[in-house]
Amino acid sequence: KEGFVIVTAGWVLAATFGSLPYFLYGVFPTFTDAFFESMSGFTTTGATVITNIANIPHGILLWRSLTQWLGGMGIIILSIAILPLLGVGGMQLYKAELPGPVKDKLKPRIAETARILWIVYVIISIVEFILLLFGGMSVFDSLCHTFTTMATGGFSTSDASIAHFSSAYIDAVITVFMLIAGINFSLHYSVLTGNFKTFFKNSELRFFLAVALIATIVVTLNLRLNLFDETAKSLRYASFQVVSIFTTTGYTTDNFASWPALSKIILLLLMFVGASAGSTGGSIKCMRILLIIKHGYKELYRLVHPHAVTTVKLGKRANSGL
Repeated sequence: KEGFVIVTAGWVLAATFGSLPYFLYGVFPTFTDAFFESMSGFTTTGATVITNIANIPHGILLWRSLTQWLGGMGIIILSIAILPLLGVGGMQLYKAELPGPVKDKLKPRIAETARILWIVYVIISIVEFILLLFGGMSVFDSLCHTFTTMATGGFSTSDASIAHFSSAYIDAVITVFMLIAGINFSLHYSVLTGNFKTFFKNSELRFFLAVALIATIVVTLNLRLNLFDETAKSLRYASFQVVSIFTTTGYTTDNFASWPALSKIILLLLMFVGASAGSTGGSIKCMRILLIIKHGYKELYRLVHPHAVTTVKLGKRANSGL
């Protein structure tokens, strides 16, 4: 019970103090709006009550993006280090996919786990920041969008979101890093330590990448046949929007409300699936969807073979429930 209270109180306090810059600077007329914007940032929700971002001072926009970056790290630590200990919401399930050495590294103390995850988070953020600079973004825009990409939060420095930059290179960089942010961060740690086998054998990761690839192909073909004249343009917009919605980031490069019905339905379904457990992404998470599919298959198999003894495996480990 104490764990639940601490986690809840910490989030509320962070959002309360985070709302002060908005309120004291006069960005919002009421504290309620300031608190909403702050809570949206720290929880990486991405909803906003700002109507004209161009009129907001850079200092406030930087703070707005920073709240998402800090909140994204908080969500990672919460899902990988804290919630599994509390046995909350099936978040402990992702451990079934981790081999002994990686799990042992992440297990001893919450403080040590947090330190490891912070290192991974910062390293990836620095790489994205540098790549965005190469694409012609200003230091300010690169920093803000690095913060909100890694958090899969979606806050931007422009009302037009990423479409404002009109750059295929920037679209590609952000697409890649949204994907990275949607992957379990304990797997990123395994890559940094040279354990590539763990990374590529993870069943949730394979499911996550397979869904993203299939959805991108289908949406690309749908756009090419019904909206755009160029395959490259269709692929550019489809891949970005699929990954943005799938990881619950929320960036946009095109008005997908005008897209064909099939593409919009796919984006809607992806929104409910969400990214990987232990990532900064939201929604149901691929881990749970994968387990639902496997348990569903098991029940259908038992209808045909009622006396069969079957188990649902996640990686090499049996799983008894969701």
